[in-house]
Amino acid sequence: MTPNLRAHIIAEWRGLPERRPAPDRMISAGEGVVRLMKSLGLEERLREEQIRSAWRAIVGDFIADNSQPLKLQAGVLIVQVLQPALLYELDRVLKAKILAKFREQFGARTLKDIRFRIG
Repeated sequence: MTPNLRAHIIAEWRGLPERRPAPDRMISAGEGVVRLMKSLGLEERLREEQIRSAWRAIVGDFIADNSQPLKLQAGVLIVQVLQPALLYELDRVLKAKILAKFREQFGARTLKDIRFRIG
């Protein structure tokens, strides 16, 4: 007789309630990947890729064709811009709007600032 079977029979004989089954620990594959990346310290890299893929949708085709997000360092997105005039426009006029859109989509903690540079 196994210990589990013996415990079950004794609990039933005494009139004790049965043990509840263990909770289901199944998670989706996407959630598993996110957990794995967090445990490996790659969460910021995942955010960086999400921001890069959302760049065109947020800034539009013209700006996306003439600029490219390079990296995300400590919440600061570094963006390479091809033309000085576009750099001025992005930095002085559109930066607040772009930053607000990113924060709306990804949260304020993910993206703290955007820095543009010629490249």
